[in-house]
Amino acid sequence: MSAVPDIQLVDLEKRFGSFTAVDRVSLEVRAGEFFTMLGPSGSGKTTTLRLIAGFERPDGGRVELAGADVAQRPPYERDVNTVFQDYALFPHMTVLDNVAYGLKVRKLERAERRTRAQEALALVRLPDVGARKPAQLSGGQRQRVALARAIVNRPRVLLLDEPLGALDLKLRVDMQRELKRIQREVGITFVYVTHDQDEALSMSDRLAVFNEGRLEQVGTPAEVYERPANVFVAGFVGVSNVLEREGGRFTVRPEKIRLLLGDADADGLVVESGTVLDTGYTGAATRYEIELERGGLLIVTQQNLETSHDEARQLRGQRVRVGWREQQMVAIAEGNAT
Repeated sequence: MSAVPDIQLVDLEKRFGSFTAVDRVSLEVRAGEFFTMLGPSGSGKTTTLRLIAGFERPDGGRVELAGADVAQRPPYERDVNTVFQDYALFPHMTVLDNVAYGLKVRKLERAERRTRAQEALALVRLPDVGARKPAQLSGGQRQRVALARAIVNRPRVLLLDEPLGALDLKLRVDMQRELKRIQREVGITFVYVTHDQDEALSMSDRLAVFNEGRLEQVGTPAEVYERPANVFVAGFVGVSNVLEREGGRFTVRPEKIRLLLGDADADGLVVESGTVLDTGYTGAATRYEIELERGGLLIVTQQNLETSHDEARQLRGQRVRVGWREQQMVAIAEGNAT
């Protein structure tokens, strides 16, 4: 892997009037990474992507691609391609011509354009749709065509702006697997924007959590999930419990907590008592909402290995014990970590 990052952002700023969309963001994306920018709507992640692509010009800071500052270069002078949620395919062109369009702009010979476009369609597992028009394809197929069109130019970096947001849940999960497979096969650096926490955790080598234009935390999915930097990250990336104990603020994930019924062994655990306010059955697991006697509301998630929905409901209003290992209780800060 190259020592020079494919992308380096240094104190990047972007303002729209009095609103600061990107507030002194600094991060690097390593060559060959699947890097995700995660955050709620308006957090600055898409604007940061557009600054990398060249669709927006920064008001401060640097955008470096492979070590070169490109902040003032237009998009066509940057070795990146972008895939959007709305596909942006030409409706009057065939699928093959859509995929080959960028090669035509670069004035490659017709035979080479055709060969490379067919290879790109085969890579996204659509080898037989080249003669169709985009309107004849499903949403998932159109997204694959958009991906093939972006990859065919063999860019150094591929930018993906919530590309799966318009797909239904099952198709979105299938496409997540496909994107990871394609990224591994082509070896291109992927920078992926999403507000979906599960998507970010399951697909990324590393991820950056954005909030109100600033970076809250950068790390591997396990680092960000298991050791959130602050209250925002703990609450936004998955579900977490935030408790105040002994003058400090801590978080513990719902699946780390054990529901101790009857005389269940609590050896080695931090144990507290509380009352079950509600239960929620989700099929594979049951979610318990527990009001702790020491203060605080706790969400506990238990796999349904043996417990039935009716058995779980009978615990409503009952006093129970809960326990977790001390090392699973992570100290967190109040606000922004950077």
